[in-house]
Amino acid sequence: MALGHYSDSTRINYLKELRFLFQYYPDIRPSEITYEMTVNYLVYLVKTMGCSRVKCKMAAQSFAFFFKHALNKPYSTPAVLFPAHEHKLPAVLSQEEMRSVLNSIVNNKHRILLSLMYSTGIRLMEIARIKITDIESNQMRIKITSGKGKKDRIVPFPYSFKEVIAVHAHNTLENGGTYLFESSWKNGYTDRGIRKILEQYSHEAGMEHPISPHKLRHFLFTWLKKQGVDDALIQPYSGHESRKSLEIYSKLSISDAQTEYEGIIDKFPI
Repeated sequence: MALGHYSDSTRINYLKELRFLFQYYPDIRPSEITYEMTVNYLVYLVKTMGCSRVKCKMAAQSFAFFFKHALNKPYSTPAVLFPAHEHKLPAVLSQEEMRSVLNSIVNNKHRILLSLMYSTGIRLMEIARIKITDIESNQMRIKITSGKGKKDRIVPFPYSFKEVIAVHAHNTLENGGTYLFESSWKNGYTDRGIRKILEQYSHEAGMEHPISPHKLRHFLFTWLKKQGVDDALIQPYSGHESRKSLEIYSKLSISDAQTEYEGIIDKFPI
């Protein structure tokens, strides 16, 4: 799974779902699990346990991985068993909540980490893998390698961050570091470690629910939309798949997107 560039959370969730499946069939060896058994288990999750679509989909994806890579057998995900898709509006942080969290941060490295996440919209698994060599300080860009969908892209960061990022990267490199954010043991931050950092400062800020990395993405992109920035300019560096109506614009150059970004980001409320 590591070779497949799966995130820490995906590896943990896949292993957990497979363990539940094997426990459901305690007298069956994992190598003897059949497709029909997995379907029956999914029916159990839906009908008896009332599990959500997300839970069922994660289980089915873990079974597909197991069949393909461990059993060398084909697996067709039975999507028809999933509950109807739940259309929920994403939770978006308020400016006051974001300021409250930032004001609670005393660790400079953590402040840079969170500030970079909310001002660029970089995903959790992506920011954990950023290497110092991925930083283009003069151009105020970060190269994201093998992001979601194993795609590379360029992400701009604000001019106000230029010196902060450059100094942080230089200091990390001087200390023998490789990744932009590392622990004192010279290991890159893990997905789980970053989530714990967010949970810590959310708690210290007195928030009822901890901030998730995805909420930081929504904070930026919601604000950009409110400023009238077009989807076609957000899409090239957000990592989102373009909608059908925007496919004609999906090849806009990053320079166009960054020009728009730099023209508006100085007004960012945090």
